[in-house]
Amino acid sequence: MKNIMKMMKQSIAIVAAVAFGFSAQAQSLEDGIKMIKYERYESAKKILAPLAGSNATANYYLGIAELGLDNPAAAKADFAKFPEDLANKAGMARVAFTEKNVAEGSRIAKEVADATKKKEWEPLKYAADAITYTEGGDKQQAITWYKAALAKNDNADLHIALGDAYQQVQGGGGEAMNNWESVTSKDPKNSLAFSRIGALWYAAKNYKLALESYGKAKDADPSNPLPYRDLANAYFWVGKYDLAKQNIEQYLQLSDKSIEDQMQYANILYLSKDYPAAISKLQELINGGANKAYLYRILGYSQYETKDYPNALQNMRTFFAKQEPSKIIYSDYLYYAKIMNQSNMPDSANYYYNKADQADTASNKSDVERQIAESFKDAKDYAKSAEWYGKLVTTYPETQPLDYFWWGAMAYYSKNYDVAAKAFEQMETKYPDQPSATYWRGRVAAAVDNEGKTGVAAPFYTKWLEKVGPTYDKKADLMQAYQYLTLYYYNKGDKATAQSYLDKVAAIEPTNSFVQQMKGIMSKPAPKK
Repeated sequence: MKNIMKMMKQSIAIVAAVAFGFSAQAQSLEDGIKMIKYERYESAKKILAPLAGSNATANYYLGIAELGLDNPAAAKADFAKFPEDLANKAGMARVAFTEKNVAEGSRIAKEVADATKKKEWEPLKYAADAITYTEGGDKQQAITWYKAALAKNDNADLHIALGDAYQQVQGGGGEAMNNWESVTSKDPKNSLAFSRIGALWYAAKNYKLALESYGKAKDADPSNPLPYRDLANAYFWVGKYDLAKQNIEQYLQLSDKSIEDQMQYANILYLSKDYPAAISKLQELINGGANKAYLYRILGYSQYETKDYPNALQNMRTFFAKQEPSKIIYSDYLYYAKIMNQSNMPDSANYYYNKADQADTASNKSDVERQIAESFKDAKDYAKSAEWYGKLVTTYPETQPLDYFWWGAMAYYSKNYDVAAKAFEQMETKYPDQPSATYWRGRVAAAVDNEGKTGVAAPFYTKWLEKVGPTYDKKADLMQAYQYLTLYYYNKGDKATAQSYLDKVAAIEPTNSFVQQMKGIMSKPAPKK
């Protein structure tokens, strides 16, 4: 009897130990998956690596973590350890997509989905995830598989992933929102779903609602670093730079502090215009052995903003040498051109400005073209600036009055008076409530008739003076008009009107040399008509 009782106790102890071990392993696997969801891939690796040898699912997620760390070779080696497991097969599909072998990735994903048994749903999700979280696959196919999985098991992870797939298809934002909101309505503590909702509002540039959703994501799980990163980005766009920096610092505390995490921090420093701090952080990362192309991108951008053009040029050259051409964005060309412009390389600058214009995928490119025009203006290359402003207003005639003004002004300062006259005429026609257009029509005409003999500027100056009225107080503008009109009426033989305008000049500046000269000239007989 005692032996039987002893055996029973031993059995109970063994069962309890096995149960405890299984519970600990299951919890660790769950924690590893959570780390992946929160983009803490190094932490995920540490949790999953001890489990991966005997657990195919843990091995699959270990491979996903390696992909998150941009280690596709390591991920491929992991997935190969369980070649018959459907999750790991789906991992191989992800690797194929990452290697840009879309046909192979699609084939493997379909093989996984087709192997799903009657009551299973997980293989459908693995196959769909392989498409959703890589590039090149058929997102509509992923949506179909997610829906099939949901028909078998309606759960939050599937709705979040389905929303992620919908967000990547044209016009899919509404369905994405529906899926994420279905999660938060049932589980107000689902931080990921709130983050996704915030991202949708952020993409729509509705930063108020984005901030609200990111705040809910943070409150739902304060240990999730992603909402702090996203709050930092959104606060930047509403001009609250202090809050942007506070949140990115909290993000860095909660993240794995990987190169990518620290790069996010440096990026917010740059966006918040703390260029010296951004430069310091980026140089620290590079000196520590980090060699990613994007580090040199923001370093070059920041050095341009601090007018350190030699180092900015060097680092942008390094960036272009390292960066995959398909990942170069229009702002890279734009900054490179700006730096070249400030380095006395106008032809190279113009080449890259054109590349920036071509690379900008926005339906309205007026912003990038305005930046290009402004850069040439800052470099005092007024002819090129006028050329780009002219391109802007020709392509986007409904643009702001200031673009028309600078088109004309840059043409004027480059002595291209025909273009300047055209620019200000168009500005006056389109924006008749802008007196400056009329004034500059007069000033351009006066530059052609600088001795006031033909009077071509007189109608414009007269009209402008009527528009601005007697209380106008910009003395330099008034002096331009009064002096020209003095000359014109004197040459016309209308000495009384000429004297009236000369008196106006003297009232502004009694010691003006023009006044003294004209007094001497006007004391003589008026010229013959």
